Amino acid sequence: MDILDTIKRRTSCRCYQETAVPDDVLERCLEAARWAPSACNQQPWRFIVVKERGLRERICSEGFLPGLPMPWAKQAPVIIVLCSKKSLVTHFLAPLFSGINYHLLDLGIAGEHLVLEAQAQGLGSCWIGWIQPKKLSKMLKLPFDLTPVALITLGYPQAITPPGKRLAMNEIVIGKF
Repeated sequence: MDILDTIKRRTSCRCYQETAVPDDVLERCLEAARWAPSACNQQPWRFIVVKERGLRERICSEGFLPGLPMPWAKQAPVIIVLCSKKSLVTHFLAPLFSGINYHLLDLGIAGEHLVLEAQAQGLGSCWIGWIQPKKLSKMLKLPFDLTPVALITLGYPQAITPPGKRLAMNEIVIGKF
């Protein structure tokens, strides 16, 4: 599949089949994320792969912020908890000078590599940022140096959602130099 076609077809899936995701397919998605670029090659991403139904349900019932229920997330046969492991210089000191949280950029790139490979493998995915990191850390018994930043649900979609409308190129390109 052409990469631009893959990008154009990728949408947020909110209705999954119960079919399990084969380990080799999941491994390809994680491998794609592993090859993402990062500031100073620090590779601050860590992935917690949750397939066990009880833990997925607990994540969905206790790990989200209140006010925005997402019952469809429990249907996904896999939830990936995207975590950050920060380095002192790149992720604590450098942002003091630049104002840029490099670890968040890096995690965004790695997560997007993951969901694009998932799309290429016929999986649906959805990024979820409406989370409670401290509760998730405690629930998953994460070490102190890992912080949950987002969840990504994965599974085979029940239906394909058409892509949403996109702004025109002349609305997003400010200038050409």
